[in-house]
Formats: sequence, structure tokens, C-alpha cells
Amino acid sequence: MITIEDVMNARLQIADLCKVTPLLHSTLLSKSCGNQLLIKGEHLQKTGAFKLRGAVNKVKTLKSQGVKHVVAASSGNHGQAVAYVAKQLGMEATIVVPETVPRCKEQAIRLYEATVVHRGITSAERINWAKQYCDEVGAALVLPYDDELVMAGQGTIGLELVEQFDEIDTIYVPVGGGGLLAGITIAIKQLKPSIQLIGAEPLLANDTYLSLQEGKRVTIPPSTTLADGLRTNTPGELTFPILQHYLDDMVLISEEEMGAAFYATMLYLKHVVEPSAAIAIAGAMAHPPKGKKIVAIASGGNVDPMVIPQLLQLAQMLN
Repeated sequence: MITIEDVMNARLQIADLCKVTPLLHSTLLSKSCGNQLLIKGEHLQKTGAFKLRGAVNKVKTLKSQGVKHVVAASSGNHGQAVAYVAKQLGMEATIVVPETVPRCKEQAIRLYEATVVHRGITSAERINWAKQYCDEVGAALVLPYDDELVMAGQGTIGLELVEQFDEIDTIYVPVGGGGLLAGITIAIKQLKPSIQLIGAEPLLANDTYLSLQEGKRVTIPPSTTLADGLRTNTPGELTFPILQHYLDDMVLISEEEMGAAFYATMLYLKHVVEPSAAIAIAGAMAHPPKGKKIVAIASGGNVDPMVIPQLLQLAQMLN
């Protein structure tokens, strides 16, 4: 299990390629959930998502070990991050994406000069193919969440949060494979254990919620949630024990609640986030603790323009 020292080392490792993202505030967004709500703007990170942090920490380490070719299996954001880092470090990158990858995310990966391969629709299909490919060509695999260096990189968000706002009561974090939540949890619970950590997961992709209920990792069928970055069907082998040990609570978010959070963020904060990020904001809006100072992690901003009308339509269903 990673430690706070791993997260602090990651912070030094990623400093030149990642930026410290801001805490954003909207009076009207706070009023909508009855609390003081701040948004951690990871959608403003380079490459448009938090994934860059873990990718930099992992790929830089591989570079120092003499690796020249990295492979990532990704629904989009992790692939963009690995492609970007590889280009910055002069390494070859191959990104394995689902058949359903949003076009905008694939275009961004290609602009970073990585090779793109389409395989299946689930994370398991992509990762299995990527592992075989690495064996064939002698490349190194960069997993999207189930890796200690990746988790430590994501945990640097937690370090920033306690420095930016020392009165946090609750943090809502979107949950896919669990790397973001696990990393932040390690940082927060070792620095300020009084802060409540709540995972927000799509109702249509509730593998972590069910796994925590069962006390073991379970697998669900492929998901149709619009939160394409959270369509994992089983929690990570390394991330899940961390969540079991430290996580305070989980909330499940409907597609309508996600759409409402997307709309409210655009209307009141004047920022466009992707559905996976709207999930955390929806957690704070639809399932808020009372009288609390809350942070929601806006994990990314690489929204597929083609789904925006659907998100707005979903938002109207709750009105």
C-alpha cells in the first residue's frame, strides 16, 4: 500500500510537467447544495484531466529505467496523458482505446503523435490486449489506475487541497477504477484524517459500490453511462483494499443527477466539465452533508461535444 512519502515523492517528480490546479468557487453553486462548495479544477490540468499526474510519475520512472516504448489502455484521458508525457520525454507511445472512444479524445491522443489501437469496449479487454502487445514488442505497460506510482501521482491532489483550504470537511471524488480516490485518500487520511472522503460513482457503473457491499471485488457487465471515464467493470486489485480501509462513504449518481450537475457547473461556474467530473459535483449537490465545507474533484474537462445535448436533456428531467 502506498504511503504519504510516496505521494510527496511523486509531487517532486511531476512538478515540471503538471500544474497546481485552482480551487474554484461559485456562490450560486454553493447555494444549490446548501453548503460551501469548492471545485478542484483538474479539468484545467494540462491534457485536460487529473490523469497527467499519475502518468508523469510512472512514465518518468520507466524512462529512468531505460524504457523507450510505453503502452496504455485507456478510455481517453489516461491515454492522452501517457501520450503527452511520452512525447515530452522522447519516448514511443501506443494507446489502446475502446471502440466507443469519444472522437475528441482520440484526436487529442493522435496530436501527441502516439499510435492508437482500438480494442473492445471494457477496460479488461483493453488491458489484456495491451499486456500481450507489451510482451510481443518489449514495451512497458502504464496502467490507468492499478499501479502504485500512478496512485501516488493522483494523490498529489490531496496534498494541494490541504494547503489551499484548511477547513475542508468533506471531499467528493469520482470513482472508476479507484486510482484517483485511492491516491487522494492516502494523502488526506495521513495528513488530516478528520476530513470525510466520499466516492461518487455512476448508478450504471456501480462496481466499486457493490464490491464494498460484498466485501470483495465484483465484476459488472459493460456500462452505458455517459460518464465514459468511469466505465470500469471491476475495482482495481491494488486500489480496492485502500478504499475498504479508509473510505468513509459512497454515493450512487443517476444519469439525470449527473446531467443536472453538468448544467449547474456550466451555468453558475461558467466551466464545462466532462460527465465523469460532473459525477463528483452531483454527489455534493444530490447527497450533501448539512452545514459543511465541501470540495468536489472536477476530474476532467475533455467532454465529447456530441453528448452535451444529452446531458442538458437529462438535466431538464429533474426540473
